[in-house]
Amino acid sequence: MDMGLSGKRALVTGSSSGLGRAIAESLAAEGASVVVHGRDEVRTGAVADGIRARGGDAWAAVGDLATEGGAGAVAAAGEVDILVNNAGVYDGLAWSDLAPRQWQSIYEVNVVSGVRMIEYLVPGMRQRGWGRIIQIGGGLALQPAADQPHYNATLAARHNLTVSLARELAGTGVTSNTVAPGAILTEPVREMTYRVAAQRGWGPTWEDVEKAAATTWSPNDIGRFGRPEEVAAAVTFLAGVHAGYISGADLRVDGGAIRSVA
Repeated sequence: MDMGLSGKRALVTGSSSGLGRAIAESLAAEGASVVVHGRDEVRTGAVADGIRARGGDAWAAVGDLATEGGAGAVAAAGEVDILVNNAGVYDGLAWSDLAPRQWQSIYEVNVVSGVRMIEYLVPGMRQRGWGRIIQIGGGLALQPAADQPHYNATLAARHNLTVSLARELAGTGVTSNTVAPGAILTEPVREMTYRVAAQRGWGPTWEDVEKAAATTWSPNDIGRFGRPEEVAAAVTFLAGVHAGYISGADLRVDGGAIRSVA
């Protein structure tokens, strides 16, 4: 299926590694020109170089989106047709470990940074009559855990602003949607899973560890972690021409972890 992305330009925030990298590579493979974003110049440039080496179009944009200056520098890379707000952090802290300043800090990174990019880039989409805004959310927005409450709350904010933005953009040709991954096998998740496996006696192979984790620790109906390319495929679909009748939606890519009829 041709996603119709040839001639479109996309910015994927936080795409110097992990999930964001997979999204940037998927969009580029479908013909989009991609702005790869990160805070590390070397890593960000390497991803852009890799896309170009495979015949794609890519540029690197470096900046800390949690600051006005950093966000402005990234937005200066130029107008885009597709904005994927993926950049974010999580630290796994519990209620007892958190002070109000940490709630403020993670909100600045996970929510306000995306709002900054929306304010910079969406007016151009509206003017041109076509655009896609995709937030990367997560199931913890709907079914939060006891740990990392500040992170859970930022995911909920992302889901909420997606729908509000969709309403604001009604009739403009610009859509706003969320892709909500479950446990996805990035390197940080693999490392964290191995730490939990050592505590709980899972093993000895990775296959054993992953099955145990997906059954008892982060349970889902498929019995494994998702892969970055599976989330990237969902984002690429929503970014394309076939998703023009989808706005304000929450597309869960979580193996059925979130059990909801809504």
